[in-house]
Amino acid sequence: MRDPHQPGGAAWRQAEAQRLLEFASRSVLPDGGFGYLDSQGTPDSTRRELWITARMTHVFGLAALAGHPGARDHAAHGVRALIGLFHDPANGGWVESIDSDGTALEVSKTFYGHCFVLLAASTAYAARLSGAEDLLHRAQRVIERHFWDESHGLGVESFSREWTLCEDYRGANSNMHAVEAFTACSDATGEPLWRQRAMSIAERIVGGFTRDHGWRMPEHFSADWSPLLEYNAKQPADKFRPYGTTVGHWLEWSRLLVGLHERGGPAWLLDAATTLFDESVRVGWAADGAPGFVYTLDWEDAVVVAERMHWVQAEAVLAADALYRAAEHEEAAELAEQWWRFLADHFVDTAGGSWHHELGSDLGVSTTVWPGKPDVYHAYQAVVFPDLPLAPAAATALARRGGVA
Repeated sequence: MRDPHQPGGAAWRQAEAQRLLEFASRSVLPDGGFGYLDSQGTPDSTRRELWITARMTHVFGLAALAGHPGARDHAAHGVRALIGLFHDPANGGWVESIDSDGTALEVSKTFYGHCFVLLAASTAYAARLSGAEDLLHRAQRVIERHFWDESHGLGVESFSREWTLCEDYRGANSNMHAVEAFTACSDATGEPLWRQRAMSIAERIVGGFTRDHGWRMPEHFSADWSPLLEYNAKQPADKFRPYGTTVGHWLEWSRLLVGLHERGGPAWLLDAATTLFDESVRVGWAADGAPGFVYTLDWEDAVVVAERMHWVQAEAVLAADALYRAAEHEEAAELAEQWWRFLADHFVDTAGGSWHHELGSDLGVSTTVWPGKPDVYHAYQAVVFPDLPLAPAAATALARRGGVA
């Protein structure tokens, strides 16, 4: 039995959740939205990113449902920014970034950003926040009208501001986050169509492309969904489209597949979740001889970017927890205990707050890919989800526990 006060234990995680929220509260910008935090917790007020504001709205929405003081006000602050500042009233949808005056800086419309808007809206709706239902319906309409491609059963990547030009690139990452957002939406609203779409994505990305490539997940595709295995070979450490295969996504998908299985999905989901987890451990952990999961591998399992990302470690402990609970994967439970200690020893920044977002292979702080400590989305979920059922989504589970839904 794990000591509740040791890393990964219930009391430790509850204290860490509070510590993360205190750090994250610094990202609240008085004139709207949330700022990207640097390593000391100072927000960038000159450029506000849609994905940061949406993710922090989701986090504070979960925290509100869990009863954390002040969290409801922060979540409502995020909802207002999504309804107002980031929304494009002329064309619909949400722009990717704005400056301190609310002027759009990056005007493309991305599936990635819109999925996080849907996730934030679903969480806010479960928390019964003012404006959340309207935000949720807007996000559903935009995704259905522009991003969802029924002919492929997947989402397209991005459009110009006026929706007139569609990028000829398709991505697995945005579709992975669509699974998260679509299942949260389905759980919050009771609409099965969104869960069915999430299942369609899993079937194509994991049951199709990933299985066909020996469980090395392709991340980048052409407009007709042909894998582009050499995409960004000359820019291997790209923030959102790195070259090769991203081990952390195998772990994140493992958790999401377990969730779909728990919602009544077929048996292959649990088998695939186990395979992705086991393969990530076999080829991704200490792939260069040092402890930790490396960021990316090439198609021969050689290390491309060796940095250790906090979000990968967060997804690793969550995948291990999910597989232990759903499939009695004993090795996963043992690894989770080791990984929590590793995380606490190296990623948790007890002096500066939050978690270091990136470490080098020497386990020193690195900024090769991600400078600063942008948000607490992955870290907060890592310390909260083990206390919740594997399904429904966290917001719906917390709402039911608190008698809201």
